[in-house]
Amino acid sequence: MADRNGGTVNTGGADARPANDTLALDLAALLPGSDERCADRLRRNLGDDGVIEQAHVIDGDTSEPRLCVHYDAEAATATEVQRRALQVANTITSTYGHLRWLTTGTDDDEAVRTALVDTLSTIPGVVAAAAAPGSVQLEFERAMVTAQELVDVIAAKVAPSGVVPDAETAVAETPVAHDGDDGDHQHGHGGIFGERTELIFAGLAGALLLTGWLLAALAETPRSVEVVAYGLAFFFGAFFTVQEALASVRQGRFEIDFLMLVSAAGAAALGEVAEGALLLFLFGVGHALEGYAMGRARRAIDALAELAPKTALVRRGGTGDIVEVSVADLRVGDVVVVRPNVRLPADGFVVAGASSVDQAPVTGESVPVDKIPVPDVTAAAAAPERIDAVSRVFAGTINGAGAIEVQVTRLAGDSTLARVARLVAEAQTKTTSTQRFTDRFQRIFVPAILVGVVLLLFAGLVVDEPFTDTVYRALAVLVAASPCALAIATPSAVLSAVARAARAGILMKGGAALEELGRLDVLAFDKTGTLTEGRPRIADVWATGDSDEVELLRIAVAVEEQSDHPLARAIVRDGSQRLAGAATLRATDVRAVIGRGIVASVEGVEVYIGKTELFTDAAQPPPAELAAEVSRLEQQGRTTMIVRAGDRWLGAIGLMDLPRPEASTVIARLAELGLENTVMLSGDNQRVADAVAAEVGVAYARGDLMPEDKVAQIAVLRERHGRVGMVGDGVNDAPAMAGASVGIAMGAAGSDVALETADVALMADDLRALPFAVSLSRRSSRVIKQNLWASLGIVAVLIPATVFGLGIGPAVLIHEGSTLIVVANALRLLGMPMQSVTPAAPRVERAEET
Repeated sequence: MADRNGGTVNTGGADARPANDTLALDLAALLPGSDERCADRLRRNLGDDGVIEQAHVIDGDTSEPRLCVHYDAEAATATEVQRRALQVANTITSTYGHLRWLTTGTDDDEAVRTALVDTLSTIPGVVAAAAAPGSVQLEFERAMVTAQELVDVIAAKVAPSGVVPDAETAVAETPVAHDGDDGDHQHGHGGIFGERTELIFAGLAGALLLTGWLLAALAETPRSVEVVAYGLAFFFGAFFTVQEALASVRQGRFEIDFLMLVSAAGAAALGEVAEGALLLFLFGVGHALEGYAMGRARRAIDALAELAPKTALVRRGGTGDIVEVSVADLRVGDVVVVRPNVRLPADGFVVAGASSVDQAPVTGESVPVDKIPVPDVTAAAAAPERIDAVSRVFAGTINGAGAIEVQVTRLAGDSTLARVARLVAEAQTKTTSTQRFTDRFQRIFVPAILVGVVLLLFAGLVVDEPFTDTVYRALAVLVAASPCALAIATPSAVLSAVARAARAGILMKGGAALEELGRLDVLAFDKTGTLTEGRPRIADVWATGDSDEVELLRIAVAVEEQSDHPLARAIVRDGSQRLAGAATLRATDVRAVIGRGIVASVEGVEVYIGKTELFTDAAQPPPAELAAEVSRLEQQGRTTMIVRAGDRWLGAIGLMDLPRPEASTVIARLAELGLENTVMLSGDNQRVADAVAAEVGVAYARGDLMPEDKVAQIAVLRERHGRVGMVGDGVNDAPAMAGASVGIAMGAAGSDVALETADVALMADDLRALPFAVSLSRRSSRVIKQNLWASLGIVAVLIPATVFGLGIGPAVLIHEGSTLIVVANALRLLGMPMQSVTPAAPRVERAEET
């Protein structure tokens, strides 16, 4: 229904906009990881919606595909259309899953892909199986076959051929999928020794290198024996490097691995077999340790998917018997029995029992939260998004000392935990502007180095030295100039920061969001539910002489029962208590007036309830006495609702939404971090907005804003100040968040819209995580800069050093050492403490807008 605070309206109604309108939505955000078939399903399903006339995909040459939706603006708002699109998209993603396997690196790559496609196409539930360069892509119906069953088929048929599973982009319950890292290498190669194969091979290369050196130094063995030892050292040291170099060369890229191989091969050709083996040994060790260090950060992310238990105790059948089933077999509506001190298997709400639940794995809250049963199971099942936080629970959280029973509201693959794990994994692929710069730099730098090395081969024309010395120097320069540390500098820091944020209950949607958050110039806040508790209560009821409090509340409660807005729920809750069992009325023909109020019919009389603005165009304005009372209430910080039935002015209801206890402390902490330019955007009247802003310490406030006005305000702030962050609830403020440089959603746990639309999602409904998120962003930026300067500085020193005679051995030792230093520096972000926000007195000084 109508949003009195300028938010989105969930029920269509009178609107001043034209009858037809269009809305462009990010297709990747609606259907993450899906394909053209899912996009076509989304387009067709939206076309069947009553208010949506058509939907089509816009493909941009330089931008991501977008879904253009044409809809009836008189029947629904833009945010309502967006909500419907998200609902349809969520239905599609919960119905269809997608898998992708890498086959690159096998001897019979094409044959493996063909065998996979032929086998998978015959499995019931597989919608499509297709071969792509280096991989096989698969779409399936979740209800007919699970991802694990498909993985088992793959493993049984083609795993011996070396197929490596890649990121499973849609089904979070599949534990066998692994991502490649964001750098230029893929660490953790498999082999006969599992994940440690690369490290073991590097160790063997070192042992053989030492053996060859000892034979040459201490024993009178034939040269051929030494060469065999060095040759085996070459084999084990280059085993994985050759695979990666060939893969990059096939894609037209000459990268670090290729430079190392050329250097080692050149050293061997010059007779310096031992130095070539030393280069490959040190590079292999550094590469393996780098992979181990990066794996540590990645395991912190992968651990999210492993938090949920594999089985659940479910009441089944008319006798209520408890049976143990796989979590993947849980269905919406099942009642799960959760014993004390065990993890919850699914998202849902408590129907029996009481306990405290540790929600830290999902929301980052450090203190367990008490949970009680919902008062009405039927109503909760019909509208799970309206369930109070004291009854809502999430998969992966830990039950306390009491046994509880939970009714499931989400399938395992769609739980909040699964969605967070999937989004965090996807975030690793979203690069920062710094990463894009380093990628461009490498694409130019590496070929330039190859050209420079070729020119160095002609140094003999200038310097009188043997050609073998010239080649050796050129190879040493090749090693020194390899930007290995540069390649890993940004991805390692982003990965560590995203993992640390996830542990604190903060979802960062990739490196770009992480980078932008710490660079904000101004931060805008929604009022209701963000700076305030979002739990308004009736503070005043004032009836005119033509009515009384009972009639006023009976009519108001009857109309507001049709709305799900926090103000409407407050009127229904507190009004019903004040009526104390008085006969109820029923409202019909309920219509919304966006951002102003609501209109309905009660016993044949048209009723208007809303802000003063609802009545500005009326032929008869509110009487002077009522207007004066409304003004008095607003001066006291009340949000007022005027009620009129037909031609009778019944009176006004004053509501109060208290500021969050932590709001003023958070604003003060942000100011300490240098983010002093804050603004509050509210649909409430300006006086109420000013009162709340003064109490919490926000620099200035803007009231009387319609939803589109908030978007306009964000645009103005961006023009005046630069980068703007918008903090809201992720639903009503979605358009404004989309227009900001960084959209930050509060209380995103359990909210599909918040998780999908925000750049940064604070899983807990706690503002205190915001300063930590800003601090983490800024520290990660500092770490990235440190890494870049260190990596570029070492290259800048090594290149002239090798030109003037530094050997290959010392060069590669310094080179690999710098790579490990860069990774170790990035891993420090994993241990960043979440400092408590020191309480501060609320600021009452007001700053004028500039």
